[in-house]
Amino acid sequence: MNSELNIPPAQEKDSPPPHWIGGQQVNALLSMEEAVDVLEQTLKDGFDPEQDGSRTRHTTPHGQLLQMPSATNQWCGTKLITLRPGNEDAGLPVIQGVYVLFEGDSLSPVAILDGASLTALRTPAVTALAVRHLTSRASGRLVLFGTGVQALPHIRAVSTVFSPDHVDIVGRTPDRVETLVRQVQNLGISASAGDSQSVAEADVILCCTSASTPLFDGDLVQNHAVVAAIGSHDPDSREVDASLVRRSACVIESLQSAQAEAGDLIMAVEEGAFSWKDAVALRDLVAGDAELPSDRPKLFKGTGMPWQDLAVVSSIYLKDRG
Repeated sequence: MNSELNIPPAQEKDSPPPHWIGGQQVNALLSMEEAVDVLEQTLKDGFDPEQDGSRTRHTTPHGQLLQMPSATNQWCGTKLITLRPGNEDAGLPVIQGVYVLFEGDSLSPVAILDGASLTALRTPAVTALAVRHLTSRASGRLVLFGTGVQALPHIRAVSTVFSPDHVDIVGRTPDRVETLVRQVQNLGISASAGDSQSVAEADVILCCTSASTPLFDGDLVQNHAVVAAIGSHDPDSREVDASLVRRSACVIESLQSAQAEAGDLIMAVEEGAFSWKDAVALRDLVAGDAELPSDRPKLFKGTGMPWQDLAVVSSIYLKDRG
């Protein structure tokens, strides 16, 4: 009928192009303290990480491509990240990518954000949230394993919930350790190079490495100490040993993500040192529905989940839009 009356077919409206939010804007729009609070509030509001999307990965000839989708009633989005070991030798980031945010009702794309800056904000904010709910001390000695892109952001993040009297930095490359020591000192925090024995005096231990084997002897860790192992999301890699897992109250982001990606715990289960029924969800800890023993170390094993990116990104977008 339309053709007989010479009425042209309805034209679809072009959606406005997604708004670009670069790395400097990401850092300027949401502080680390705000990111920690956003993540905490998301869990308090009832979001269930067990219902979150799953990370997928595709091996390329030169690295990996990862996708991390998540959705709520208000928003949905996904992070696309590449991992290219060796890029640092060419002066390029090992982690690169973007985040694409969609409005939840229309599913229209509204923003694209720098993915590396997002990861450098979100990952340490999750760790800081865990430390906030795990440590019994307001200040003390901190040991950091790793000198990569997550190292300094983790010091900054954890310092919002725990005041380090001194930071021991442990790494494989002395020059990078010394550089990080100076960067931490420039934050007004006492710091020096440490070694694997430094954990014996630590109140908080942060593991931010790509290690595939344990970084230290878990028997050295004090009973009151908090350990956060966040460097790996590979079922065949671990930063902490089965001894520490056996001794500790273990906190995870979700059972489904931990059973798929948390090598520190997966291998401990295989070795008879841990049972999944003993894992405590971070959501339950934040909501006050779980209580941990005070006479054992607390171990947070984080692999990173899509909901965390979505919570932080939607907050950044709303602040940017005013």
